[in-house]
Amino acid sequence: MSQEIVISPSILSADFARLGEDVAKVIAAGADRIHFDVMDNNFVPNLSFGAPICQALRNYGISTPIDVHLMTTEVERLATYFKQAGANHITFSYEAITHIDRTINLIKELGMTVGIAINPATPVEMLFPILEQLDLVLVMTVNPGFGGQKFLPYTLTKVKALKAELEKQGLLGKVEIQVDGGVNRDTISLLAKAGATNFVAGSAIFNEDNYAAVITELRELAIEQEDPNYVSLSFVG
Repeated sequence: MSQEIVISPSILSADFARLGEDVAKVIAAGADRIHFDVMDNNFVPNLSFGAPICQALRNYGISTPIDVHLMTTEVERLATYFKQAGANHITFSYEAITHIDRTINLIKELGMTVGIAINPATPVEMLFPILEQLDLVLVMTVNPGFGGQKFLPYTLTKVKALKAELEKQGLLGKVEIQVDGGVNRDTISLLAKAGATNFVAGSAIFNEDNYAAVITELRELAIEQEDPNYVSLSFVG
């Protein structure tokens, strides 16, 4: 059975001078979720934004689910702030945390879904013992820290291994496989064929003039790999 394809535009590539308007446009164009790349200039060599941006989008009227990836060494306190600001989901980076179980439990106690991200060089097998505790696994397909990087092909092996293990544990469809980094027209089919169903895309969407056209194209490229019998009946001019 086919799983739902999720397109999650990353606001890291949005127009911050008109962020509310830009996010509203991408949602109207068919985005399923809004993705936050939160960087602390510590765990990763870049500084992005925090919970006030999430609150500002909620105040603007954005009601679409907000998916936050904390690329930070401080997770539990920031998760609390993002919950208060209206976030729905927290993913934290495996390499940044010492007490994995405690962090998972805190996020769940806050009433949010929880995911873990792994960097390209981290073996995905490290997550196998705790998959049943998660709602999502984010396989980074570039090294975290900056948008617009080129996709690392060897990460496809990790996506395939994760899908196989989820199927083995009876968790396929219950734990989402998300990918982030270099997701575009050229790579999304490869990622979908490997097993990903949730695609974070930044510049591939926000650098285009027609958000609806590119989101539709990305979704259909993914669906065609996930469901060979899929026939598109849509047209976006």
